[in-house]
Amino acid sequence: MFTLRLNRQTPEYATYKEPYKVDFPLQMAECEANYLRLQKLVNGLTHDEYRFMVTRGQQEWLQILRVVERSPYTTTFQFRQSPVAPITRWLQMPCLTVRMYHDAKVAEVLAWEGHKRLRPRYEYPNRSMYQSDEKLQINQFLGECLSLCLNKGRSVDSVVPTE
Repeated sequence: MFTLRLNRQTPEYATYKEPYKVDFPLQMAECEANYLRLQKLVNGLTHDEYRFMVTRGQQEWLQILRVVERSPYTTTFQFRQSPVAPITRWLQMPCLTVRMYHDAKVAEVLAWEGHKRLRPRYEYPNRSMYQSDEKLQINQFLGECLSLCLNKGRSVDSVVPTE
């Protein structure tokens, strides 16, 4: 009637994937690096908006860092990228909400395009189809964008026309 299977051999073609484990030191290192990158870009937080122009290929992109909220220990930014000349209507770069924690000297992405409260780890597959390390990936994306602004960008606001 019923058969009991003991010690069933796993076929060679089957692979077992270990569950994702959060690499907390790596995530904190990325957030610390993002804090330093933002510190270099905003140079003392004297304005409410910082704009940078970055050229990638033949296209110029405007990078905008807008201060949304200030408090003694945190500053919240909205980071948006937009092409100067629209390429297509369907290609939109994500708008990131970033918070700098001045006491801990870290900056992390709080939200992007309506996705809020990102967890450090997700089971995959899940309802929202987030990757297992979604939070790390979005913070790395922020780091790449900020590095691009630092290395290839030029400030739009500090340009003084010469006569």
